[in-house]
Amino acid sequence: MSEGTGSRARARHLGPERRRPQILDAALVIAVEKGVAAVTIGAVADRVGVTRPVVYACFADRVELLRELLRREEEYLLGDALAALPRGRADADESVFTHGFQALLETVAKRPDSWRIVFDADPDPAVADLFGRGRGVVAEHFTLLLRPTLERWGTSDAERKLPVLVEHFMSASEGAVRSLLREGATWTPAELGAFVGAAVYRAFRDA
Repeated sequence: MSEGTGSRARARHLGPERRRPQILDAALVIAVEKGVAAVTIGAVADRVGVTRPVVYACFADRVELLRELLRREEEYLLGDALAALPRGRADADESVFTHGFQALLETVAKRPDSWRIVFDADPDPAVADLFGRGRGVVAEHFTLLLRPTLERWGTSDAERKLPVLVEHFMSASEGAVRSLLREGATWTPAELGAFVGAAVYRAFRDA
């Protein structure tokens, strides 16, 4: 028996629960390197070094695998994004925004592959409905945080402007993430967070 055959045979004995995280990790690598469409049962099996039945014992098909992968990565990122939202006193100053963007970008630097698959992947039609859900949750939370700040600042016509400012914040956040992930980027999370945070603060303060 060859070494490869022996490794594949032994892999079956790990059991689905212990094998599932390894399969999801392999799927993430493939998605980042080649795109979501390249994540197939065969490709994942080859990456892990197991047979296809081992993967099928963990996930019924590639759609279930992709859905679980995206749920897992979105759960990580959503927690990070919510924790990084600018918060503090109602009369938030520039430092609140810069620190928030810096915190967000630090999480991006720690889990770049997770952010790449959510931000840069071309959604597979089978799982396209999963993309963008986290964005809505973050936007909703930021709306709740920004409303009292606009009131404290005395922003005129605040309720009318609020949805526009929230969308501006979301776009700025997504742009900052993509800028940090861009190949050859020279920004550090601290530098880019300070730059974007200050720009967003000034735009909001003068709105």
